[in-house]
Amino acid sequence: RPFRSTYYDAQMRAAPALLRARAQYLVKNTLTGAAICATAISIYVYTIRVISQDEFDDVIVPDEPLQRPNTTPTQSLQQAVAAKKQ
Repeated sequence: RPFRSTYYDAQMRAAPALLRARAQYLVKNTLTGAAICATAISIYVYTIRVISQDEFDDVIVPDEPLQRPNTTPTQSLQQAVAAKKQ
């Protein structure tokens, strides 16, 4: 047997020694996990509430999308160079 442990049996189940060693931390770990989960959930709920109150009334939305000239970057560069030479 390459793996020998006093905490696990042959089927890799927790042995009574492991259960006894973990027993003293069960309540403390459960409370810590519950506190971490509650904190994460409260942050999520707070964020959703704050964002849902925003109305975006101050954002100006144009009636039509901006029209851009149909020139490639190369053509734009050539036009800029020609304008600079003049």
